[in-house]
Amino acid sequence: MTTKDKATQEQVVLLDVGNTNAVFGVLQDGELRESFRLSTDRERTADEYGALLLPLFSRCGLDPMLTCGFLVSSVVPPLHPTLVALAQRYFGTEATFIEPGIRTGMAIRYDNPAEVGADRIVNAVAARELYGAPVVVVDFGTATTFDVINGEGEYAGGIIAPGISISSEALFAQASRLYRIDIRKPQHLVGRHTVGAMQSGIYYGYTGLVDGILKRLHDEMPDLETVVATGGQATLIAEGSQYIHRVDKQLTLLGLKIIYQLNRKRR
Repeated sequence: MTTKDKATQEQVVLLDVGNTNAVFGVLQDGELRESFRLSTDRERTADEYGALLLPLFSRCGLDPMLTCGFLVSSVVPPLHPTLVALAQRYFGTEATFIEPGIRTGMAIRYDNPAEVGADRIVNAVAARELYGAPVVVVDFGTATTFDVINGEGEYAGGIIAPGISISSEALFAQASRLYRIDIRKPQHLVGRHTVGAMQSGIYYGYTGLVDGILKRLHDEMPDLETVVATGGQATLIAEGSQYIHRVDKQLTLLGLKIIYQLNRKRR
């Protein structure tokens, strides 16, 4: 492909910044071509992010300076100036953030819509588009969030619980004779050693938390058919859940794609 051919493509960077990870997606001509995951570091500079990203783009044959859009969903406001500088210096474009004023096509029924995390709105938009309404999104991140889209396709509200990793770390930090373990589904419900007992308690206890909330949501929403999970621990917990129907690890990036296209069309 010649440089001229490349230049005719519309290349957009989509960025989902969580408290633990930042996921960069590259959209070319409306299709998600690549994604990269970096740890979220509030102290990292724009140049440091650039130094990490440029080799990844180069390896995939991508030219960052062909970028014409840079859309960010972030729950880490202290990083916003860094991301603005990153977009300008290494991608030759302006960063746009999911915030009031951005069209999402979704009514927000929160008492104060500005309180809803950008990632939760983006996930809701993607879930409604891909799976219809009503639908519930469970996002397994630093916190575990349950976001409810009602039968009218509106964001009805949500539930926030501590993430499974936070719960595990709290157990390690507060119990002097217990130690860090890998979070995984144990072979037996009843542990025969400390690691097995902890894994069973964390895994089945957390799956019970998730399914307990989802059962109550099903009771309140009899027409609810689809629960979709995303985030780092989505596949692990979905294995043991009675209510999670789908796992979509790229849900947030796909939501950003939808919102980018909606705003581009109406400029």
